[in-house]
Amino acid sequence: MTTFVDRVELHVAAGNGGHGCASVHREKFKPLGGPDGGNGGRGGDVILVVDQSVTTLLEYHHSPHRKATNGKPGEGGNRSGKDGQDLVLNVPDGTVVLDKAGNVLADLVGHGTTYIAAQGGRGGLGNAALSSARRKAPGFALLGEPGDLQDIVLELKTVADVALVGYPSAGKSSLISVLSAAKPKIADYPFTTLVPNLGVVTAGSTVYTIADVPGLIPGASQGRGLGLEFLRHVERCSVLVHVLDTATLESDRDPVSDLDVIEEELKQYGGLDDRPRIVVLNKIDIPDGQDLADMIRPDLEQRGYQVFEVSAVARTGLKELSFALAGIVAEARAAKPKEEATRIVIRPKAVDDAGFTVTYDEAEEVYRVRGEKPERWVRQTDFNNDEAVGYLADRLNRLGVEDALMKAGARAGDGVAIGSEENAVVFDWEPTMMAGAEMLGRRGEDHRLEAPRPAAQRRRDRDAERDEAQREFDEFNPF
Repeated sequence: MTTFVDRVELHVAAGNGGHGCASVHREKFKPLGGPDGGNGGRGGDVILVVDQSVTTLLEYHHSPHRKATNGKPGEGGNRSGKDGQDLVLNVPDGTVVLDKAGNVLADLVGHGTTYIAAQGGRGGLGNAALSSARRKAPGFALLGEPGDLQDIVLELKTVADVALVGYPSAGKSSLISVLSAAKPKIADYPFTTLVPNLGVVTAGSTVYTIADVPGLIPGASQGRGLGLEFLRHVERCSVLVHVLDTATLESDRDPVSDLDVIEEELKQYGGLDDRPRIVVLNKIDIPDGQDLADMIRPDLEQRGYQVFEVSAVARTGLKELSFALAGIVAEARAAKPKEEATRIVIRPKAVDDAGFTVTYDEAEEVYRVRGEKPERWVRQTDFNNDEAVGYLADRLNRLGVEDALMKAGARAGDGVAIGSEENAVVFDWEPTMMAGAEMLGRRGEDHRLEAPRPAAQRRRDRDAERDEAQREFDEFNPF
């Protein structure tokens, strides 16, 4: 069974950020020495790195679930939590990263190229970092953000300058073995080659790579044989070489019809019309093979192909072929645009960009708030702590969310959802006229979150307070 895997689905999870710590410094004669809760650590990233020593995606085929480590929570004494360790996944040169819908996220070419597949969550701030002149001793800390969860697809497209294509047993593996130092498996039966073989050829001052693409038969672009699995490996090549068998023993085949079939499959696959073609008539060491090559060569040259007659066994015609390929590869390299120096691109935000949007969702009958900051603040809030919820309200108010809701037509009691439809926090909106630390009561509480009392209840409470004050006055003033 082959151990070559060139397409896998990978499930990656970045590390969660550590929670911040809510702590108060205590020592002898200083029972309340101020907040000293440390920040949580950052969660680890999942990073893809190109490694030249890796040639297959087999490792991820057997274990497709990968997760980075979480950040540690903060501690008292202003001790911050340790950051999570990044998870580095080595991939072959030429790996393409796609999402589940097939959209290309990254094309990793060149040793050391990196791509962050999943971003680690931020660590939450401790109450020491949240303290201010108005909020001197916060009784809460921010939660760490969850890390990204991504389902990605890795596809390997061989990085080669020359691709050999042709019917099974046309002699592609034999040809690559004599042109380079590659040692592929060679036999006289179809589908000997089950994986693309890669070799390095030196012709004069030009060094280029050559690969044979296995399994091309009629219907390969629709999934017959092995062609659909390996056609992607010809996408990066500079030149396509048709290897035609001039000594085939099958009566219903001939080199010209073989060429037409392979060209049709390449056309059906798409994206290869601009690549130059060369035709190699192989196995001319056999008498019948030489005769057939002499017969079909004029027809191929009339079609515009550059034709070479070779024998991988007798090693004839190889020098001319290797130098011709080197010339085409050199021209293709020279035609490529030169890589420009890295430029820093600055994209300033628009002056009217509030950092969030407010829209009305008629299906859910809620006002939906979307934006990086509001959604991140919601994820960092401990909704079991009233003071933390009040702090969130202060931040949203300062950002202008409340004003935007009023302009959008929201009224008291309307539903407001912060976040996407799948993971949103929904609450009934009650507009506030004031915000800030002056609204706080005891540590961990916020008066704005108390249920409003009905008017009759407020009158009864006010009368009861007045009667209680009158009784206390009468007790101390009997006369």
